[in-house]
Amino acid sequence: MHTLRAPGGCPWDREQDFDSIKPYTLEEVYEVFDSIDARDWKALADELGDLLLQCVFYAQMAGEEGHFSIDDSLDAVNEKLIRRHPHVFSDGDADTAGKVKKRWDEIKAEEKKERNQTPKAILDTVSRSQPALAEAAQISSKVAAVGFDWEHIDHVMDKLHEELDELAEARTTGAPREHVEDELGDILFVTANIARHLKVDPEQSLRRANAKFRRRFGYIENALKARDATLDAASLEEMESLWQEAKSRE
Repeated sequence: MHTLRAPGGCPWDREQDFDSIKPYTLEEVYEVFDSIDARDWKALADELGDLLLQCVFYAQMAGEEGHFSIDDSLDAVNEKLIRRHPHVFSDGDADTAGKVKKRWDEIKAEEKKERNQTPKAILDTVSRSQPALAEAAQISSKVAAVGFDWEHIDHVMDKLHEELDELAEARTTGAPREHVEDELGDILFVTANIARHLKVDPEQSLRRANAKFRRRFGYIENALKARDATLDAASLEEMESLWQEAKSRE
């Protein structure tokens, strides 16, 4: 990367900056996810290399500006792992995953306080630049940790039905699009809370649902092609029958 960025190196690499590289970083993260979902280990090895390249790229640019090097990043994460695992590297006590997570958050908060980075509000630590469903999951976890939560998942399910009724009312009364959008957002947010109570990652759950839909709809397309038929010419009833056939084969 040093050679690529140096005079006489690659024109494209040389003109990049921190902001121009960000979209590629996000793209590489999702390609890592796709490889994991497919359990394609060769592809995962390649994609992890691509993701590591993003880290090297940022560190090289930071080094050029005199901020830090990749060595500093690696030292920092090593120190962090040791510091946040006192039950492994010191005399701390945490014999369950829940206790480990609680202690991790406590140590993280102590670190921020020492650096005078104590957030103004509890939700300031939740990034707004991530996918909205992941953001909703983190928000609900943060507030639940301080006691703002339903006592039982049945209460969350009741809330879901309440939000569904409010969406139905907004539709039938001809409410403005913004109001309908708000009601739909409330449903999605409650869904993220249901996922948390079930100890399920909502982002991963939706990715699995997307993959399932792709798989079943692909079956419909292939079955129609085998009949010399097209999607445009197929009836909804015919496609639904093929959908159920795809579902029964799984």
